[in-house]
Amino acid sequence: MKNIYAMLVVFFGVMIWSVINPKEGFTCFLEIIPAIIGLLILVFTFKKFRFTDFTYFFILIHCIILFIGGHYTYAEVPLFDWIKEVFDQSRNNYDKVGHFAQGFVPALIIRELFIRKNVIANTSFFNFIIVSICLAISAAYEWIEWAVSLMTDEGGDAFLGTQGYIWDTQSDMLFATIGAICALVLFSKVQDRYLEKNEH
Repeated sequence: MKNIYAMLVVFFGVMIWSVINPKEGFTCFLEIIPAIIGLLILVFTFKKFRFTDFTYFFILIHCIILFIGGHYTYAEVPLFDWIKEVFDQSRNNYDKVGHFAQGFVPALIIRELFIRKNVIANTSFFNFIIVSICLAISAAYEWIEWAVSLMTDEGGDAFLGTQGYIWDTQSDMLFATIGAICALVLFSKVQDRYLEKNEH
């Protein structure tokens, strides 16, 4: 439980920083609300289903990415402005970090749920189904961005963060897909070790 409390302290610390003088208040709200909703779901389901600390850690990392994007907007994160200048990039690419995490972290969450709840008996399509779900989540998020942009006109521009890149939506989904694949390839065995500890 000590690890959980420590992660909660970090969560609320970064969230408070995020909402203090953000670049755009409305954009900040839109970016951090998924993290807050996610926290509420995890709190209400904690007694019935507690994830491993490994998975919680990556959920926290994803939330921090959202908070940073909310504070600065995804198009104006200072470090990525610097990277843009140093590597002569055409745009601030912090949003791609966010969409990579949008595939990476859900893949670990879904994988743990599938294993512990024995959702899929035939493991032949295990990873394919996980990646497909992550891609579906990414596509649904793009629909939300589109809807917000239509409803708020210019107010949703910072939330969209396309920066004039016509293939932004497609590349966002690609990065989420790559993130999901990377999570499964790089961390499946590590997650399995945590799951084994969780059983004892």
